[in-house]
Amino acid sequence: MKIGVIGTGYVGLVTAVCLADLGHDVVGTDVVADKIDKASRGISHIYEPGLEELLKANLKKGNLNFTPDLDKAIQSSDVLFVSVNTPQKEDGSADMTFVEGVSRKIADNLNDYKVVVEKSTVPVKTSMWIKKTITLYKKKDVDFDVASNPEFLREGSAVSDFLNPDRIIIGVETEKARDILVKIYEKFKDRILVTNIDTAEIIKHASNSYLALKISYINLIAELCEKTDADVNQVAKGMGFDPRIGSQFLRAGLGY
Repeated sequence: MKIGVIGTGYVGLVTAVCLADLGHDVVGTDVVADKIDKASRGISHIYEPGLEELLKANLKKGNLNFTPDLDKAIQSSDVLFVSVNTPQKEDGSADMTFVEGVSRKIADNLNDYKVVVEKSTVPVKTSMWIKKTITLYKKKDVDFDVASNPEFLREGSAVSDFLNPDRIIIGVETEKARDILVKIYEKFKDRILVTNIDTAEIIKHASNSYLALKISYINLIAELCEKTDADVNQVAKGMGFDPRIGSQFLRAGLGY
């Protein structure tokens, strides 16, 4: 099974390298030639502990390569992880230009069955929008599936987060897509949650929102502590002993 990763930014490069390190045959592609050139030479364009070492090792093993030829990458892959940028517009909505462009490219090059996996942080219902776009523009009567597999990577520990995940969320419509994605993450089968696509997309946003809420809450408590001569660090520690609350993300600082 050949895996293609479209977009080699932060999420895409980590995904490509780590999937290769799990033993899969992976090709990464990007419209930015410099990213591909550096990655092909074992140079990471982002700093992430352990990433460049794994990049070099898997290039040497031969199961990881990079190409600027998006058409070829799509045609040669069985599973496509889409991890392109979705920058914020002035009105706060996500700019889906890159996602639409990739969807139409996949439609142009759909030569046999593929699973198209949404990996970027995108609005809910994006997978269904991708499905409609590919269906509208595909040139051949070829089946495909879409799926959602949100990332939960933290800057500074992304490689560790990917290779030692606390959960793998897989949103699918069909058993065929489920079986393929579960096989990709077989090493973590005890941590896989398979659900429908909308639920997988909501899990990503719900997780992000809750963490932001927790950080904002402890900052509110910090303001109260300043006015009452209380120690916010001790307050957070006391709260964190409660297993219903936990100690993570209870450090006052720059918030939301």
